[in-house]
Formats: sequence, structure tokens, C-alpha cells
Amino acid sequence: MLKRIILIVAFLSLAVQVVFSQGDKKLATPSEIQYKWHEQERIMFLCLDPCTWQGREYDNHSISLDKINPKSLDTDQWCETAQLWGAKEILFVAKHTGGFCWWQTKTTNYGIKDTPYKNGNGDVLKELSESCKKYGLSLGIYVYPGDETWGAGIGSGGKTKDPTKQEAYNKVFRTQLEETLVNYGEAIEVWFDGSCVIDVSDILEKYAKNSVIFQGPHATLRWPGTESGKLFYPVWNTVKSEDLNTGVSTQIHGDPNGDIWAPLETNTTLYDHFWFWSPKGEKNRKSLDELMECYYKSVGYGSVFLLNSTPNTTGLIPENDRKLYKAFGEEIDRRFKTPIASIDEEKGKIVVLDFSEKKKINHVVTMEDYRLGQRIRAYKIEGFIDGNWKELYSGQSVGRKKIDYFDEIEVSKIRLNVIKSVNEPVIRKLSAYYVEDFIAPPQRGLSPWSNWQDISTYDLKENSKIEVDLTGIIKIPGQFLVKVEPENSNAKIKISDVELIYDGRVVLDNFTTVKGNEININRTAQVTDESKITLRFHLKSKTGYQGKIQFKPALIY
Repeated sequence: MLKRIILIVAFLSLAVQVVFSQGDKKLATPSEIQYKWHEQERIMFLCLDPCTWQGREYDNHSISLDKINPKSLDTDQWCETAQLWGAKEILFVAKHTGGFCWWQTKTTNYGIKDTPYKNGNGDVLKELSESCKKYGLSLGIYVYPGDETWGAGIGSGGKTKDPTKQEAYNKVFRTQLEETLVNYGEAIEVWFDGSCVIDVSDILEKYAKNSVIFQGPHATLRWPGTESGKLFYPVWNTVKSEDLNTGVSTQIHGDPNGDIWAPLETNTTLYDHFWFWSPKGEKNRKSLDELMECYYKSVGYGSVFLLNSTPNTTGLIPENDRKLYKAFGEEIDRRFKTPIASIDEEKGKIVVLDFSEKKKINHVVTMEDYRLGQRIRAYKIEGFIDGNWKELYSGQSVGRKKIDYFDEIEVSKIRLNVIKSVNEPVIRKLSAYYVEDFIAPPQRGLSPWSNWQDISTYDLKENSKIEVDLTGIIKIPGQFLVKVEPENSNAKIKISDVELIYDGRVVLDNFTTVKGNEININRTAQVTDESKITLRFHLKSKTGYQGKIQFKPALIY
């Protein structure tokens, strides 16, 4: 009789699960490799290039290769540095814009084999691959699609200035990408900075099935839209396919009802704002407080945090940088390694964490089982005080991890109260913390939009070309808006043939999009003191002959 009852209960439980699953709304979910990548939480970028010796951000081929000999280079030191702050992956710039290759390749005479390093037998990518295996770290590979030696400059995506060179360069880049993916172990991540116009779909299909892809037509990750290391809230891991397929979608395209999973990789420099080492860069090292702010507004919003490292001309990461990384890792552990209490694997809109007695808290961390999709759309964190529930925090998105903080308070239990969700919430972990001497990150009013500013005027005939000088106006990588505002508010205008010109070169079309009288600029390349940036477009209007050009950042921090 008991066995029969058990069987009936089991059958009814299964029936309820089936009915529930049939009633679920289909949500976009991460692939296995996206989930593995996301779980790393922290990644260390590693930028080393001839421009390190030049004291620049972009290699201009101004230094002889016989001067490049980082005799102390130690990839074990790089891995040990990553572990100081809990990074689980090193993303290595194996080739940057100048075309210098850090591995043994026959595709160019501009690489590590052409330097005195190890008498021309050095292979830094191989050394790093072996060190990553030794230290249990994942390896990501950045191979810039462009190449200055071929006239495929910054923002070109690999498109050569001279069309007669395109086919030859396509073969070179395809070979370079294949070499890095085949000869150095499996790469968890492949970076196409600023998209890629060269067809490498067959190579990725064959050799990067277990890799996430940053930018380009095969992208499975998104750039936030700034290099601040911070996101605006809420953060959604899904987008519409049409936006992801542009190859340069950002946080602005996040859509809780998007049909495809594409998480954000929130990147920033250690030196503000230099990707490559220089004495000047070292003087602009971020503070521990700034790094913690980035942590709260990247990892704490459910993203992955990508923090740069910059070996100097000796090949080593500077010791003062390592001290900061160590302090950063220790501070994260101090705050979040040991919770006051936590609960795992709970379903439903109400999850209660009972302390059994009053405890002082000022942080709650919620983790959603996002393998089932990002289900939570609005929630409250509440504390039980003297027989009543008091709201401590309210939010929208959770995703992998949401770190909430508030004024310290004594409570005997807390609860997660999900106000709105798509399908039943599944909570992976709910934890409470008390962080001593806590000073909240500054409230910067993070927003996807800011205010318009006038930057020029126009006076045209019925059909004219407009040229706007954005040099000194666009000062950092990011997303920006330019608006044509006719004096006649009823005037209808049409914008076409938009070109973004960087140092005399037209960049890829997909860096600019037009909507009505606005041009959205998605600018991923570093902006230096030497950068010249121009926007050129065709403007047609029958009545709006005069007006002004306005500008604003699309993402502001």
C-alpha cells in the first residue's frame, strides 16, 4: 500500500511539472559555452604591442624590431597576476592594429620571430597557452581583423584601403586566425575588436565551436558601449537577433524579451585611459575604490568584468599594478567570501532566508539560475523587523548575480519578493552580508541618455553634403548621437550616405545608423590626442535649409 501511495505521489508530481513546463513562455537561454564563459565572472585583458615601446596606443611602425626584446617576459607572472584578483581567463592581444604577431607565423615579417627575443624563436602565445594550463586559467585570443601593414586601418574590420589588396589580405588574416585557434589549445573566447568583414565562418565553425565571439557577424557577446567598466541598470542578457547580427550591438540593445542570448562583457583599463603601458599611463592608475565601483556596476549587475593589464617593455606586469590587483582581490573576498547566511536552489516568487536571530546586514546578493533564461523582471529585498517586513531595496534585473546594498540594519530574516517574472523564478542562491566600513559606490546617475549640446550650424541648398568635425568632441570610445535640427520645426529632412572618417579613413558602415534626423555613432576604437574624427553625410530638405547640428553621448557615466 505504501509503495502504491509513493508511486501515485510521484506520478502527480511529474504531471504538475509537465503542465507547468507546457505553460512556460519560451525564453532565450545561454549556450553551454556562454554559460561556462559567464561563470568565470572576472577576466584579465593583456595588452602588449610595439606601441608599448613607442609610448603610444596604436603602433605606427616607428620603432625598429631589433629594439623589441622583452628579456624578462614571464607568462607565469601574468597568470599569477590574474589569480591575485580572481580572474579565471586571460584574453591576450596576439595581434593588434599594427599587425605585429606574438606567435610564430609565416604570414608576415612583422612579428616576434623577427625580433631578438629568444633569438627569433620566441612564441609568446605558446608560452601563455602553457602557463594558462599550468595555472588552470582559460585562454582567450584577440586577433585584430585589420592590419596597418596591409592598409586595413583602425575601424576597417579588415577592409583594405586599396581594393586590389583585399583578396591577398583575406588569405593572410584567415591563416593567422586559423593558426591561433589550431596550434595553441582551445580558446574560450575570440575577439574581433570593431567587427570583421572577412568571411571566417568556416574557420570558426571548425575550430571555435567551444568559443564565445566578441563582435563581428558571429558575435555571441556584446560590448557595453563604453570602456568605463560600468553598466547602467537594469541589465538584460537578451537582444533581438537583428541587433546582434549587426556585429556591434551594445547594452542599449538589451531587451528582456529578446529572442537570443548575448551577455555583456564590461571592459575597462587599469590606467585611465590607456590600454598599453607607458610612464604616463602608470601615473593614471585607477584607485581601489574605482575598481570596486566597477565591480559593483559590472559583476554586481550580472555582467562579466574584463580588466586590462599592461606589461611594460621588460615583459612583466609592473609591481605597483600587481599590488593593486592583489588589494582588489582581497577586498572582494573581504566583502563577499563569507556570508552571514545563504540559501541555495529555491523556486517561487517568495524566498525567505531565516537567520534565527537578529543580524546586522548591509548587502544581499541574489543569483538567478539563468540557464533557464532571465525570468525576474521586478523584485524587492525585504527585512523582517519586529514582526513586520520592511523594504530594503527594489530592482528589476537579476541574471547571474545582483549585488544590492543599503544602510546597515538589524533583521532576523530577509526575503526576496519577486513582483514580476516571466515563468516561475528559480533562485540559485540568496545570501546576506555585513561589510564593515562600507562606503557605497558614488551615485553617478547612470543613464543611457544625456543632454543635447549645439556643436555647429548648417546653411544649405535643397541637396547638400554636410561635414561635422567631431575632433575633440568625441574624446573616448563609446556611443554618440548627432542630430540635425532645422530652424523650421515642420521641415522634413532625409539623411543618407553617412560616413565616419577616422584619421582620413572611412570606417565600416555598421558603426553608424540613421533614425529620423539622428545619427547613432558606435565608436569602439581608442581616441588619442592625434585622432581626427569627421562625420560626413548627405542631407536633403525642401524647407529646412538652415539649422543646427547637435551632439550628445548615447551612454553617459
